[in-house]
Amino acid sequence: MSQEQEKTIDQLNEEADIAADYLEGLLDIADYEGDIEMGVRNHRPTVQIVADDDEDIKHLIGHDGEVVDALQQLTRLAVQQKTGERSHLIVDVDGFLQKKRSLLRERALDAIDEVRETGEQVDMPPMNSFERKIVHDMVREEGLKSRSHGEEPHRYVSVYIKAAGHQDDDKPVPETFDTPDQADEVDGDFDSKE
Repeated sequence: MSQEQEKTIDQLNEEADIAADYLEGLLDIADYEGDIEMGVRNHRPTVQIVADDDEDIKHLIGHDGEVVDALQQLTRLAVQQKTGERSHLIVDVDGFLQKKRSLLRERALDAIDEVRETGEQVDMPPMNSFERKIVHDMVREEGLKSRSHGEEPHRYVSVYIKAAGHQDDDKPVPETFDTPDQADEVDGDFDSKE
């Protein structure tokens, strides 16, 4: 199966179940208390860890989400080992990704406002692919243009006004990704599954 869209809801729910069991085991090993909510959102299996204590949450998120990212990668491997299929599972801790998305949208709107006021291109700080995707989507929604520049981990987004008379300006500029995982788009809403 080459595309996530080809998976059935039952297959996606199975991936979420496998992921929840795996993460439950990790939480037990680390002696962290918490609940696991799972479901399917935007045709992707989703698992969210809601820790009972602020210290556990801090450790499960890590600096700028690095632990959340590591948990997601490990959990995807566990799901792939059980199903034999690559998973585009999303793992979140205490709504971290939703909060990050909101913050990035605010920063993108600030850059958009600056471009509109000055007419000059604005270069944003380096971001990972998840962050750049959010910025590109927001810029497109606001009717401006954006493009990614540089190499990981210093890849950044430039925001600018469409040049008058260019035919290509109405075409969206796709983000370039080295692997499909880099293009992961995350929606921070989770459905709890009993």
